[in-house]
Amino acid sequence: MLPRHGRTKEHLSATDDIRILRQLQQTPPLFSDLRSSAGSELSVQQQLRAVWDAELVRAAIALEDARARAVGRLPEAERLWLTKVSLEQSTAWRVAQHKAARFPSGDTVADLCSGIGVDSAALLARGPVESIDADPAMALRCEWNLQVWKEHGHVQGDYPWQARTADVRQLPPDSSRLLHIDPDRRVGRDRAAKRLEQYCPDLEWMQAVVGNSRGGALKLGPASNFMQKFPGCEIELISLAGECREATVWFGELAGPHSFRATILPAGESIGQDPLAAWCPVATDLQEYIFDPDPAVVRSGLLDAVGEMHNLLRLDKADEYLTGDRLPETAFVTAYRIHACLPNNLKELKKYLRENPGRDYEIKCRHVKVDAGALQKRLPRGDGPIRTLFHLRLNGRVRIVVAERTRKLSDT
Repeated sequence: MLPRHGRTKEHLSATDDIRILRQLQQTPPLFSDLRSSAGSELSVQQQLRAVWDAELVRAAIALEDARARAVGRLPEAERLWLTKVSLEQSTAWRVAQHKAARFPSGDTVADLCSGIGVDSAALLARGPVESIDADPAMALRCEWNLQVWKEHGHVQGDYPWQARTADVRQLPPDSSRLLHIDPDRRVGRDRAAKRLEQYCPDLEWMQAVVGNSRGGALKLGPASNFMQKFPGCEIELISLAGECREATVWFGELAGPHSFRATILPAGESIGQDPLAAWCPVATDLQEYIFDPDPAVVRSGLLDAVGEMHNLLRLDKADEYLTGDRLPETAFVTAYRIHACLPNNLKELKKYLRENPGRDYEIKCRHVKVDAGALQKRLPRGDGPIRTLFHLRLNGRVRIVVAERTRKLSDT
């Protein structure tokens, strides 16, 4: 947060950050020199410092490193203005597009704590956007990134947009606009906080905004303690390529009729329901297939809903694997054909694999403690297919299920 009065160390740091950003923008030859330099990092820095200011060299190297990390994650990565932390906290491009599609076309949206601008870019395809961030240098990065994405056709439409610097906690209430909010999860710490009380703005502020605004979306970490924190809202767990990327709290006008939703990207499959409204019975024995649910399904508490929808059975009340005798057409689960069900005994497992070796093994366990690295070293190998070893509970007893992955709907 910027100070209200006076020039402090933080204020000077923000000013210096903007000064360096503008210098980097005006010196493209520095990046050409950096990309053509060879040798160790120290050697490269020494080469560049012979021509360029040391402070500018450090900033350019950090920016190029962040751009390299963004390749495959964000379009035009080599042209974006990023920091390592802002990239790590940014919304995945596909996830941002998915969320933006839920906002009504033409309505103005305020993107609070906008960061490098990924959500602003997605929202700008729907209507006017105002991007607001407490860090003036980040607001400038957001502005430049939006220009890049617009110039290269990644932002469609011609809606007005502006970026400004403000502490969102000091903004007056405004019921005329929809909101997208992405609180800082790493302020003052190396790792992302899991407790909403440690976010900035904190839980109390989030609850007040959610309860008194027209509507919108609040982005939270999927592992955060969001349960029972936002009554009357819909919490959507969004997975991308098998990784649960965020929990989106939909509130006000944009809240759906269900308390929870699980969405699988890029397949686009989504299910919304009250977790307690479905019931999936426990199997008396394994069937032909075992199903590993997507993490968004597990985190949303909708495992029983998915099982009920596709006539699947749980293996155990305390474990999240499912079983069935047919392959459902869904991206909510990954299917594995079962080859054997063994006691939880390394000797028995090695005996089976000596007769049915795989060229490699994938080890899965949710609630059974397994040292996967140590186990991998002790397993016999051959020329058979890659096998998956599930350490799980079957009707209260720990078992090892040997299986082989089949095609998943989202693989196609």
